[in-house]
Amino acid sequence: MKTIPVRHISATQTEPVSEGRFKIRDIQEVLDGKDLVHDLHRHDFFFILALQKGEGIHEIDFVSYIVHNHSIFILRPGQVHQLQLKSGCQGFLLEFDSSFYYPKDTVTNQRLVRAGNKNYCEFEENRFQKLLNILDCMFNEFIHKQEGYIAVIKANLDIFFVEFIRQSRSITGEPGNKHSYAQERYEDFLEQLELHISTHKQVSQYADMLNLSIYQLNAITKAIAGNAASEVINKQIVLEAKRYLLGTSNQVKDIADILGYEDISYFIRFFKKHTGYSPDLFRKNFR
Repeated sequence: MKTIPVRHISATQTEPVSEGRFKIRDIQEVLDGKDLVHDLHRHDFFFILALQKGEGIHEIDFVSYIVHNHSIFILRPGQVHQLQLKSGCQGFLLEFDSSFYYPKDTVTNQRLVRAGNKNYCEFEENRFQKLLNILDCMFNEFIHKQEGYIAVIKANLDIFFVEFIRQSRSITGEPGNKHSYAQERYEDFLEQLELHISTHKQVSQYADMLNLSIYQLNAITKAIAGNAASEVINKQIVLEAKRYLLGTSNQVKDIADILGYEDISYFIRFFKKHTGYSPDLFRKNFR
């Protein structure tokens, strides 16, 4: 059975394994004067692409974005994407796994989750420059590796995500006040969906995980997303199905099995109800 290719951060001889994996690269060095084309794949790490100058197409979970100057893409582990960049792009490509950076304190962790849920943001030039300066500092620390450089990089990641949330709020017009409890719990819910969607499909199961009642979880999803919790769950199931249909050559019955459906006919009806296509027709039309 074929799966969507999973990419890993390559090991370096100088990085202690106990610290996890981290890498930051200059986009111009990555491109080396050529166009870049990455076919559909997923990562087991966080991926940040910050482009001071950019041109191309970036598709994340089957949503296509035109690459612009002063833009930042953030992907969580497990998301699928394909990327085309034109030569001449400038900026940084940053990768790290959860062993390197996954804050234990609630506020910082929620900030990382919130940033990861905003896959794309385009900034005004002066706002982008603040973020670029932080990345440039991390790049220099990574290259020169002076004493304590890992601690400095992690501290700059904290600052980067603070600034990213600040600046992306300003761009989208979101209020600058403290993140609401409902938003935080909604993001907790999305995180659990990513981890458990193949085995857990009932609202009650996620409510238990989050120590909420079904009523509370539904109130949260309706306030933040405008949908009942069951609809959010169904959207995640459909997204996972699309990932396998377009990213692998697996038969529909195998995909149904991966997603926890013993009855393939039920899975086909479910997918068609939510997309308007049978799985086979969706794969034929959109692959």
